[in-house]
Amino acid sequence: MAAGFDPSGRLPDVFTNAGTSSFTTFLSKVAPEMLPGRRPLPPGMAADLAPHATTIVAISASGGVVMAGDRRATMGNLIAQRDIEKVHPADAYSLVGIAGTAGIGIELMRLFQVELEHYEKIEGAMLSLDGKANRLASMIRGNLGAAMQGLAVIPLFAGFDLAAADPARAGRIFSFDVTGGPYEETGYDAIGSGSLFAKSALKKRFRAGLSIDDATRLAVEALYDAADDDTATGGPDLTRRIYPVVMTATAEGTHRLTDAETAAIAEGVVSGRMENPGG
Repeated sequence: MAAGFDPSGRLPDVFTNAGTSSFTTFLSKVAPEMLPGRRPLPPGMAADLAPHATTIVAISASGGVVMAGDRRATMGNLIAQRDIEKVHPADAYSLVGIAGTAGIGIELMRLFQVELEHYEKIEGAMLSLDGKANRLASMIRGNLGAAMQGLAVIPLFAGFDLAAADPARAGRIFSFDVTGGPYEETGYDAIGSGSLFAKSALKKRFRAGLSIDDATRLAVEALYDAADDDTATGGPDLTRRIYPVVMTATAEGTHRLTDAETAAIAEGVVSGRMENPGG
């Protein structure tokens, strides 16, 4: 009989007990090698070995928040992928976008989705928006060792706060540093190599109380400006019909704009820049 083989086929007790409400904590006990930050890495820098994802923007609007990301992933001076998706729903009322090492970022994002769903199933209630941001911060902190070897992941988190006193101001945005420090941003934020240019564009155009539609247009314009000055950020690709991923989080939940809706906005931005390249 093989060592550790249970002829009854029953799962170990750790899988049948309620245990912790944190799936990441559960995984660290049962199979720690499956966590992105717990895998052993060879010595040396590894930043140039994997595709990197950029750029993500988030904007607070009246009644919610908008998050958008370009579709390009780069590896050094090469385009590794033209249609990567970097913005995803974290749960029913929140969004997460990733910048940095693409493979680890996507894995971390999926783990975060399971983390929130696991908590809700175990506790019978949804985490607060601050609680979700803190859970994500601890997961980033767990990847610090890989980040120090060049495999860093920096997410942008945003969502609709169900506990907000004023629903019109319920859209909130959180940024993070590589050590997992969470910081709430006011109005807007951007991450990734094109963030400097995206935030410069947002700084001039953002106004408190923007409608969701106006914030959506502004997010696409900010990505266009980032792509105009940052080679790692991809602008709207009219030839291949590849456009930014744009999502919203409101009291009705998260919503991804359809390809047709995003195409109409992006083509409108490009048309406007044909007449006024500087915006």
